[in-house]
Amino acid sequence: MASKAEGDRKEPINEQAVANTYAAMRSELNQIYSKITELEMEVSEHTLVINAIQPLDQSRRCYRMIGGVLVERTIKEVLPAVQRNKEGLEEVVARLNEALEKKKKEITEFETKYKIRIRKADAEVKDESGRKEGSAQGVLVGPAGGSE
Repeated sequence: MASKAEGDRKEPINEQAVANTYAAMRSELNQIYSKITELEMEVSEHTLVINAIQPLDQSRRCYRMIGGVLVERTIKEVLPAVQRNKEGLEEVVARLNEALEKKKKEITEFETKYKIRIRKADAEVKDESGRKEGSAQGVLVGPAGGSE
């Protein structure tokens, strides 16, 4: 709360400061998106491992990477640990999704406050090309009565 009140007191001075702040906020949003994607991939890998070793004999040997060291354990020892890790990752993903929603709301409020509108690069290119074609129509290039 203190940082929010501090942010309200310290208004960006000019358009460049507003643009820099907005770019930083968008960058944070993209970082959150990429972290969520990374962790969701890890959750799916944990799910694959759990599905692969669950039907096997509990006394069977398996190998697990712990802190960069490959250790030999039994499925009975490894399966609960992998399930706990998966649950922990799912909790982190849920918290990151909450943070993502807060950041989106913050960005929307910032856009509204400073009347920020995003230009779509593809739409601009299409619009410009449409204008060029429209303005070029009816223009005759070359000699009108060329009889060469």
